[in-house]
Amino acid sequence: MPPIHPAARTLAREHRAGQLTRREFLTRATSLGLTATAAYGLIGLLPAPARAQEQRERQDGGTLRIQQDVRALKDPRAYDWPHMANVTRGWLEYLVKYERDGSLSPMLLEGWEISDDARTYTLTVRPGITWSDGSDFTAADVAFNVERWCDSTVEGNAMASRFNALIDEETGQIREGAVETGEGTVTLNLSFPDVTLIASFSDFPAAVVPQDFGGDPLQSKGTGPYRPAEYEVGIRAAIEKNTDHDWWGADVYGPATLDRIEFIDYGTDPASWFAAADAGEIDMVYETVGEFIELFDTLGWEQSETVTAGTLVIRANQSSPPYDDVRVRRALQLASDNATLLELGYSGRGEVAANFHVAPIQPDYADIGPSTYDPEQAMTLLEEAGAADFEHEIVSLDDDWRRNTADAMAALLRDAGIKVRRSVVPGSTFWNNWTQYPLSATDWGHRPLGIQVLSLAYRSGVPWNETAFSDEEFDRILNDAQGIADATERSELMARLETILRDEGVVVQPYWRSTFRHYDASIVGAGQHPTFEIHPYELGFATA
Repeated sequence: MPPIHPAARTLAREHRAGQLTRREFLTRATSLGLTATAAYGLIGLLPAPARAQEQRERQDGGTLRIQQDVRALKDPRAYDWPHMANVTRGWLEYLVKYERDGSLSPMLLEGWEISDDARTYTLTVRPGITWSDGSDFTAADVAFNVERWCDSTVEGNAMASRFNALIDEETGQIREGAVETGEGTVTLNLSFPDVTLIASFSDFPAAVVPQDFGGDPLQSKGTGPYRPAEYEVGIRAAIEKNTDHDWWGADVYGPATLDRIEFIDYGTDPASWFAAADAGEIDMVYETVGEFIELFDTLGWEQSETVTAGTLVIRANQSSPPYDDVRVRRALQLASDNATLLELGYSGRGEVAANFHVAPIQPDYADIGPSTYDPEQAMTLLEEAGAADFEHEIVSLDDDWRRNTADAMAALLRDAGIKVRRSVVPGSTFWNNWTQYPLSATDWGHRPLGIQVLSLAYRSGVPWNETAFSDEEFDRILNDAQGIADATERSELMARLETILRDEGVVVQPYWRSTFRHYDASIVGAGQHPTFEIHPYELGFATA
């Protein structure tokens, strides 16, 4: 076992003192190289056993049918939805796995060590892994993927914003000397400290591809137990067990038992998902929402719930007047009662948020107090900005909770005397242009660390920065915060980041979502994951 990082002992003391929740402690401690077992041991506990439903034996064979959007695939480093990764995860695997309890466990890696100053990472490659063509998975494959993730010159490469400490600012590509390979090891030499890299290895765009990858995941070999069988965008995708490949993970996770897994696209209307379940056309849903949670309960299916840092933001694009004026953006916040948005938009199934996009369950959260609801002050600011007569247009998807939340915000703005209209568009239309709308509602998924979200969504110029927010002080503090392992010290910087976001009126971010999934009671391994991950090798039908 690698030595225990000094910061992990500090985190354990903070957990025992009540300064960190167990989930917060597990995320941070395991990112520093501890196994989940060692992390639990550091705080005097044994790992919690898996739920009885998920400990049942799985039978060999069978086809499992999952309701899920089937989106057009692309280079994995440009994936912008977990749905894509859920399909390709059958053969394109990850260096690190993010567990439901918040811990980070090695997958294609056997482990890692981080220097005390968080500037040197030593990654150990798990031995005995082969690609589906029989060739060995090596340290060179890991280095190849790190290098391609760091290529910020590739349009849409969302991974690059996670690896600034490895990138040459002048070339936009990996810095010379940043990656070194040894016998079964990869060493990362960072230009500044960053304690978020391990968590980033687990994120859904971090699928590991071979060195001969041609850009199409469906044509790529992989290390996983499945292979693609069919893929029709908006209709259906399927993967089937690769009986020609001796999967390495059987000794670690147990064998992959299902013969075939189908992902069936029923559109964005939850009523169609329920109808499919009621008719016996599917065995499991990607997510259950709104009033359909109770309806699915009537089927006798299992309900799985998880608390997340997933959310929705109603954001202005600062490149579109009048949203380049902070007074207009602040007015939108002041006219929005986040508790009302949670109740009307998400049926109260979550926690009220405060317009700064870092969640209480994330280890680096800082409590800067609730947001302010003051519709009179909102109108005063609009009048000062000369925008009192401007008609705002809130654009959203035509679905359930995102549409409902945007409707509720429009009603609150009207109550404040602000002119607003609503546009509801199909998902296929919305996501083609999601970063460009002047004012729209976008959902953001859970990430283990709050600083990951801030880097992905609000750092100047990154691909997913839909607000066009750009602030030199924010970027500088963000860089500083990435290198701090101590929870208390980082929290101080996070408070400054959160305050900047709120004071600049960057987003109306009203609540944190608890998410739900229903599945037939005969299925094993289908529990809801904080980031909606579906792991094909964990799924199966229980033995009688």
